[in-house]
Amino acid sequence: MSTVSLIRTNSYQINELEKSIEELLEPLGGINTFVKPGDRVLLKPNLLTGSRPTKECVTRREIVYCVAKIVKKAGGKPFLGDSPAFGSALGVAKANGYLSLLKEFDLPIVEFHGKRYDTVSQEFNHLLLSKEAMAADVIINLPKLKSHVQLTMTMGVKNLFGCVPGKMKAWWHLEAGKDARRFGKMLVETAKTINPDLTIIDSIIAQEGNGPIGGEPRKLGILGASTDVFALDQTFLEILKVNPAEVPTVAVAQEMGFCSDLNKVNFPLLQPAELEVENWQLPTIKKPIDFGIPRIVRSTFKHLYVKFIQEPMNI
Repeated sequence: MSTVSLIRTNSYQINELEKSIEELLEPLGGINTFVKPGDRVLLKPNLLTGSRPTKECVTRREIVYCVAKIVKKAGGKPFLGDSPAFGSALGVAKANGYLSLLKEFDLPIVEFHGKRYDTVSQEFNHLLLSKEAMAADVIINLPKLKSHVQLTMTMGVKNLFGCVPGKMKAWWHLEAGKDARRFGKMLVETAKTINPDLTIIDSIIAQEGNGPIGGEPRKLGILGASTDVFALDQTFLEILKVNPAEVPTVAVAQEMGFCSDLNKVNFPLLQPAELEVENWQLPTIKKPIDFGIPRIVRSTFKHLYVKFIQEPMNI
């Protein structure tokens, strides 16, 4: 039986947040269940963009700070990694205020590079994933809860798409994006292959509307954690009253037999019904998942411009 831990907390203030995260993890056995002394621990936040630092587009640095701190207490060796659509992980992290965090903990931040990994799927016989992520002893997935103009919602499963390096993500949009179900299955297969040890969703302040970049912040005051990323994602749809059929990653996960019945999930702290959110705003516009060749070319040039010209000028 999967376990999903849910709490209310309204503050990103470090001392309070650290206690909240420890409370959140206690029903899962605490951080020592996941991290042993000497383990190399990947902290995988959502480092989407450096262009909207006040719009809750990325995982809050305070979440990463507290998780890094408790990982260090357990004897682990945390490092940050992601593969932003535009620019570098370091550039996006700095634009969102991560610099003091990196300095205080001497926390490395790695750029992801690809390696082919076999899967058991007949549809995707391999996936090109970050070798840096796959080589970690422990993966802690730290997504930001957001609405999404292509996939309706982005949560734990979608955040792991950041472990697909660089512009390979655009290739998947081109190759699998013509069919929302196929694209959702690719994301589910990616999550299965990466198999994060722990997922903590940052939804103290989430983003609703036309996310993942163009939405607006909304305070929810909720943190959720689980070893089962599929159960956690489905739980948040229950809280937000969003139909799982509208979210390809969850719809496909249900079809494949991952957590189709929340009645079989253990909620040791709060129940989803105790956290229900009224009038969550889904996207008012929907964009196609498919990236045509012209868009990929424009996207590639923008990525190179941000990474090699804009970021060095700002940094």
